[in-house]
Amino acid sequence: MMFRFIFLFSVIWAMMIHSVQAATIVVHGDSLSAAYGIPREQGWATLLELRLKQQYPGYKVVNTSISGETTSGGSSRMAAVLQQHKPDIVILELGANDGLRGLPIRDMHANLASMIRTSQQTHARVLLVGMMIPPNYGPKYTKEFSATYPALAQEFKLPLVKFLLDGVAGQPEFIQDDGLHPKANAQEKILDNVWHSLEPLLRSSQSR
Repeated sequence: MMFRFIFLFSVIWAMMIHSVQAATIVVHGDSLSAAYGIPREQGWATLLELRLKQQYPGYKVVNTSISGETTSGGSSRMAAVLQQHKPDIVILELGANDGLRGLPIRDMHANLASMIRTSQQTHARVLLVGMMIPPNYGPKYTKEFSATYPALAQEFKLPLVKFLLDGVAGQPEFIQDDGLHPKANAQEKILDNVWHSLEPLLRSSQSR
């Protein structure tokens, strides 16, 4: 009798644990999300997990970002990332390296669209993170690059972070010596930029 009671209790306990299993947020990006040049635990994606524990404890963060990643590389990994982690939310932060290398905008658009579409097919919600680039390749390229993100957000009805490095880019106190990557002291501000568009998704999840 006691064995049967213990067995039933174990089954119920396992079901309870499964029912409160944390939802997953995947950050799929490049060096700006991979904490390039600073300790990984100081990067904004890690700070996001700490903030979630305080304000939305039902979430965990998986950071699949790779320094140097382009939209092509990110797209080639997307299906495997989704299959492995089964995220509820995907924060898609890619394109900066395409722009810095002058890669075709149409290819960047197609790669981002593919990642968005693949994510949505798994019922993951996507937060698209916009970027801006220096005018190295002329005003036409720069304008088309910047316009890609709001166009995709409108096409797929996505929330959009207009510019990940808003308030950080161009500020020497926040940028490493390479002139590109944010320092540790900029990561909280970057997180705030993301949080502004992410929190409505978190709230809507709680109301489901």
